[in-house]
Amino acid sequence: MNKKQLERWSPWVLLVLIIAAWQAICSFFNVSEFIFPSPVRIWSQFVEYKELIAGHAWRTFWVTMAGFGIAIVVGVLLGFVIGSSRIAYAAVYPLMTAFNALPKAAFVPILVVWFGIGVGPAILTAFLISFFPIMVNIATGLATLEPELEDVLRVLGAKRWDVLTKVGMPRSMPYFFGSLKVAITLAFVGTTVSEMTAANEGIGYLLISAGSAMQMGLAFAGLLVVGAMAMAMYELFSYIEHHTTAWAHRGSQNE
Repeated sequence: MNKKQLERWSPWVLLVLIIAAWQAICSFFNVSEFIFPSPVRIWSQFVEYKELIAGHAWRTFWVTMAGFGIAIVVGVLLGFVIGSSRIAYAAVYPLMTAFNALPKAAFVPILVVWFGIGVGPAILTAFLISFFPIMVNIATGLATLEPELEDVLRVLGAKRWDVLTKVGMPRSMPYFFGSLKVAITLAFVGTTVSEMTAANEGIGYLLISAGSAMQMGLAFAGLLVVGAMAMAMYELFSYIEHHTTAWAHRGSQNE
């Protein structure tokens, strides 16, 4: 097995080892299924309630993608504005940093008052928690454009807009895709947290319902589904990144 194959299979090998250790600990110490269910119990609950889980998972997925889509638009626009102007960077960036430090779960009750229980708070929570990494990375990619390169382009007749759109934005693409891989996982967190408080559908609602019914296997199955959806979207963005910004990654041309 060469290095590339080892890198490809290493996550699956590690996952199998973790599951095996998890099952062994639960079986050896006879851990109660109501406290910490074993992988076998989680799988049996998943099979038993697969239709219920699928319905809630689909709701969580499309709500998350709606909030994430808004986050991409707002994050790119704000990042472009902040990164293209030193004054905007100095004025807006500290305020956005302070806003990002606020716990997004605290916004859920406010959003419920404004929009009621349903998809509105979940979409907005996913947006609020995921737009910041996109904004920061776009702004960083533009703000760190080498002054020497900009001077050369100006001498050649390029205007500020040309420098930003034709050089700055392409240069920011590796930052952009890196932020997408972080932001999508945060978006799923935001949606799930909101559904636990202000929804009657979705994986978050399923977690609360399963926990109150002491069906911990079902609750863990819901958590694993959220993790699987986030991992799938992460891998999708990694694939797109690899095929669009391979020039930015050392050694990628040789793969």
